[in-house]
Order: sequence, then C-alpha cells, then structure tokens
Amino acid sequence: MSVDATMEQPKLRKFRVKNLDCADCAAKIQERFKQEPGLETAVLNFVTATIIVDPRYVQRAEEIMNSVEPGVVIDTQTSPEETGELAPSLSEYWPTLAVMGVSTLLFVLGLIYREALRETPYAWAEYAVFLTAYLLVGRKVLLAAFRNIRQGNYFDENFLMTIATFGAILIRELPEAVGVMLFYYIGEFFQNLAVNKSRHSIKALMNIRPEYANLLQNGETKRVSPETVVPGSVIVVKPGERVPLDGEIIKGTSFVDTSALTGESVPRRVEPGDEALAGMVNTSGVLTLKVTRPFGDSAVARVLDLVEKASSRKARTEKFITKFAHYYTPGVVATASAVAVLPPLFIPAASFEEWVYRALVLLVISCPCALMVSIPLGYFAGIGSASRHGVLVKGAQFLEALTQVATVVFDKTGTLSQGVFKVVAIRPEEGYSESDLLRIAAEVEVHSSHPIATSILEAYGRPVDESAVSDYQELAGHGVKAVVEGKRVYAGNARLMETHGVTPRDVQEAGTVVHVAVEGKYAGFLIIADELKPDAAQTIAALKKLGIKNTVMLTGDSESVAHQVAKDLQIDEVHANLLPEDKLNHLEEIIKEHGSDGKVAFVGDGINDSPVISRADVGIAVGGLGSDAAIEAADVVLMKGEPSRVADAIKIARRTRKIVVQNLVFALGIKLLFIFLGAVGSAGMWEAVFADVGVALLTVLNSTRALRTVS
Repeated sequence: MSVDATMEQPKLRKFRVKNLDCADCAAKIQERFKQEPGLETAVLNFVTATIIVDPRYVQRAEEIMNSVEPGVVIDTQTSPEETGELAPSLSEYWPTLAVMGVSTLLFVLGLIYREALRETPYAWAEYAVFLTAYLLVGRKVLLAAFRNIRQGNYFDENFLMTIATFGAILIRELPEAVGVMLFYYIGEFFQNLAVNKSRHSIKALMNIRPEYANLLQNGETKRVSPETVVPGSVIVVKPGERVPLDGEIIKGTSFVDTSALTGESVPRRVEPGDEALAGMVNTSGVLTLKVTRPFGDSAVARVLDLVEKASSRKARTEKFITKFAHYYTPGVVATASAVAVLPPLFIPAASFEEWVYRALVLLVISCPCALMVSIPLGYFAGIGSASRHGVLVKGAQFLEALTQVATVVFDKTGTLSQGVFKVVAIRPEEGYSESDLLRIAAEVEVHSSHPIATSILEAYGRPVDESAVSDYQELAGHGVKAVVEGKRVYAGNARLMETHGVTPRDVQEAGTVVHVAVEGKYAGFLIIADELKPDAAQTIAALKKLGIKNTVMLTGDSESVAHQVAKDLQIDEVHANLLPEDKLNHLEEIIKEHGSDGKVAFVGDGINDSPVISRADVGIAVGGLGSDAAIEAADVVLMKGEPSRVADAIKIARRTRKIVVQNLVFALGIKLLFIFLGAVGSAGMWEAVFADVGVALLTVLNSTRALRTVS
C-alpha cells in the first residue's frame, strides 16, 4: 500500500433523509451502521433528519435503513446546507390522506353492514371490506414486521402491532384489528407532522447560514456560493443581507445584528478595521469586506457544526431510555403471553378468547415510541433554544450536567472583568522620572500580546524602537525580560523580581502591579486597573437566586485586587496570585471540597484557561468566537463575553430537564396505567392505540416547549 493511500481519509458529507419517522428505528439503524464496513463513521440524526456518511456508501446505508424502516430515502441531490426546508410539502401528504380517507370509508361501511351480512351467504363481504382497509393502512407495518422477523429482529412496534391485529382477526374481532391499524396510521401521521414541525422550528433557530456572497471582481459584483470564496477575496454586503464569510471591513460603516451568533439584541456599529463575522446581518449601510477565513472555518460554520453534532452526544436519560427499551418491550411480551395462557388454565370459567384479547391489548400498548421520540427531541430543542440565547452547548449530556451544577468557579480577567487594562499610576524610584519608567516598561513589553503589555504601550503612546530590544523572553505567569539598549530589564510581578534577586516595594494600592528592574536594581512600579463587566454583579446574584451553593474566583491578580473584586461582586471564595498551573491545582481542591454538593463548573475566557476548562465537570468558555482553543476545550461556549449567560444556560438546562422528566413520567405512567387496565379487561384496543400513538404525539408537542425563550 502506498503512503498516499494510507494517509487518505474518507471524506464525509451530510445529506437529508426523507421518511425517517421512527426514533426507535433510527437507533437500531445506527447500531447496524457500527457493524457495517465503511459505515462505522456514519451518523444518523433522527432529530434533524440528516445523515453524515462517506458518499461511496450512501446506497448501502439506504439499504440498511430500508431493512429497518421501509421507504427511507437519502436525498443525494440536495444537502441540508442547501435548504432549510425539513418539513414535507403539502403534495407529499396527499397519498397518505387518500389512503386514510378510503380506509376510513371502508371501516365505517363495514361497521354499518357487519351485523346485517354476518348471518347471510354474503358474510364473506365482512372480511373483504375489513381486510381491504386493514391492508391499506397496515401494509407498511406488516412488511416491516416480516422483514425484521427474517433478520431475527423481534419485539419492535411493527412486530407487536402485527401479532396483536392478527390475533384480533383470528378471534373474529375484525373491527378491532382494522381500528387499531387505522388509528395507528392516523396517529403516526399526526405524530410525524408534529416531529417535522419541531424539526423545522429547531432548524429555524439556526437558520443563519448565508445563501450567497457578493464577490467583487473587476469593479463588478457576482453572486456566488460562500464555499467558493477564498481568503483575500473582496465581498460586498448590502443592507438587509447576512454576512456570508468572516472578514475585515475595508470600506463602509453600518450597524450589524449579531443576535444569531451572540444572542445580543442591540445592533452593533462597525467601521473600517473592524471584524465582521459570518451569520451577522447588515442592517443599514453597504459594507466591503476582505475575507479572512474560508467558509468552513467561519464563525457561522463553527456554530452550525457544534449545534449539529450536539444531538449525537446523548444525555444519561437518553441512554437509559435506549437501554430500557431493550428490556421493557420483551418484558411486556412475556407479560402478555402469561395473561393469555395462565388465567384460562387456573381460573374456573375464564374464557380463553377473552384473555387472549386482553393480551393483544397489552401488546399494542407496549411500544416505547413516545419515549424514543420525545426525549431526544426535547434535549435538542433545549440546545436550539440555548443557541438562540448565544449559548452553544456541545451535547445533551452537558445540558443535563448544567442542571446538577452547585459550584461555579470564575476566572477574573476577561471573564468577570473587561480585560481592558489601563495604567492608572506610575511610581518611579529615585533616579527615574515617571516618563522614564513608562518608556522602559513599554520597551521591554513591546513584543508581548498580553493585555497588560498592551495597556502599557497605549499609555506610552509613541512608537517603540524595536531594534533596541533584544533577547526578549516571556515568562508565563511572571512577566517578561529583555535587553533594552544594552541593559537587562525585567518587568512583571513580585515573584519575578525575587527570582532575580531584586526586592520589590510592598504595594498596597488596588490594581495589577507591574514591577520594573534595570540591571538588577529596582526602578519602580506601575498600577494597571481592569474594569468589571457591567453584568458581573448581576451574574453572581442570578446564580445565587438559582440556588448555586458556592461561587469562587481564581485569579493571578494580587490579594488586594482579588479580595476587593470578590467583595464588590459578593463572591463566596477567592484565590489570588495564581499561575495557570496553580489554577488547575486549586480547581482540583475545589472539586474535592465541594464536589459532594454537585458538579463544579469553571468559567474562563479561553486564554491560558484551556486545561482548567477541560478539567471541570462543566467547562464554560466566555466569548468563544474569538478563541479556537476555548471552543475545543469547553463543553459550553458563551458566544458573547457576558458572564450572565451562565445563568441563562443553567435556566435553559433546568427547563429542558423538567420537560424531559415530564415526558418520561407521563409516557411511562400512561402506559403502565393502560397495561393494568388492559390486564383487568377495562381497556380495549382503541384505548391501547391512544396509549401508544396519542401519548407519543402529546410528548412531542410538550418537547417543543423547550424552544421558548427563558424569562
């Protein structure tokens, strides 16, 4: 095998899937994919009705899908990215409605003339009318059942419905058999409508994908697909259009609506030099952008990819239901068999026909469809709702984990504070003036990208001769050192000074202190101040209102600054003077101390926080659009730099969890009730079908409540 061949990776694509109506079937199909060569990496998403698969194996994937749920089609002509339409058009419903109408008419005629025909030579007409209706509405169920039986797959809803209705026909309860299939057919139709509506609503929340870009070439604009535009190209965004790619504004001033990406409702003013991100909407002036990233790496593509992948990460409740269904349905079949056989053997005068009928009722009730559909739909609706609030949750398990958070740990700089530093005081030692000290500090910090260095350079306000600076070295968590005009200069915290034999002054002023030493002698210090974010205090108050037991702040700032911030924000616990590795050690201690109360979340801005974000039970990155490391490490990404979104995320998670539990209790409760009623003879086939399809429909509708905005 050649090197090129070994390095070749399969190129996966996403396609729409039509007629995928059974969540339980989707789960079985996914299991089959894992055992099929070439399809091990395929991902079937029931909620979004999509499949991610190697195009070479599309046909085989479709064959497997049809072996489990007949009629499923993979649309290779139109990818999900090319259209937001998920719900079938009205014309696609006509065949279903026609079958429904004809079968209902035959069913009614059979009921009207049943008794009149039964005792005549035309009694066969009863079977002709009812069985025709039965086959019209039940053919899909029957075909699926026989196909699954040949493959050794028993105990699915198709098998149960087939056995139950065959039994009804054998004991000459033809109206019951037809009624079950007809009601099931109608119920499935409305359930599919509800699921498609939910899919469409969820997709609409994320309908932020730009459809085209106005590419500027030779003074003329040409409408092209965003995927075809390369970095360095120039595009034009007109008022009312969505920004198609990430880029730098080179001409024009306007206001952009960033709500689709950040959840921020107030339009933001942009001008030349500012960055415009794909997914934003230009609301006023014409903007000319120089493209900085290809579409696949743009902000909107990353958002859509994260939300799309989120539904494949299952919550514990979803995993429990999948496992539960494996035991629940066979258990009901065993119970039904016992109900059919045991009472006639041991109870005097018990009718075998009556107890068989009761057993058939139990079989109809037993399908776990309501649980298999509504629970993943509920979680995905919650993830969609969170994205509308500017909160990206990477999976249902993280949404569930948010409901169990009892301790929230915050980084300070860039998370609770603006991260925009200003020099507020300059304190030189004897032999140096304020301007001398500021100049030396600016020169030694000239190569640093740290916010503190930026603030010093801004305060200096003049160009720095970089040729005078050599042997520059940045010391993480300490500061910087370099040779400036032939002299060794250090700038950083007290530990940096002490490490190099310099005794710094004991500073009591509030703010971040930058000590400066020249040739081993102390030259003075600068005080750098950082403003708190407007919603920082609101964040802590909102978390406490939600019942969060502990709030903690970890910072590299001095004790005086850290304790002042903690006092202002009412934070319970604070640890200061920390290096990046110290934060990780302190988080470990916090997890040991507070882990028994619930999960520990860490909120950071992604700069030097990736290890801590990864270690927390729930890692939350603030302002994640600008930090690939944060998106990679975090479980939850706040698209705008507002820490108050943490409270929103927890609210959404709790509401989603509440809806999922409601569905779980309602579906199981109703089914268990009807199982009992069926066993004692108080519920017939009609009630059994309601317990199956009706409950599924109601739970799907309940799941859509997770899409609502949090208050």
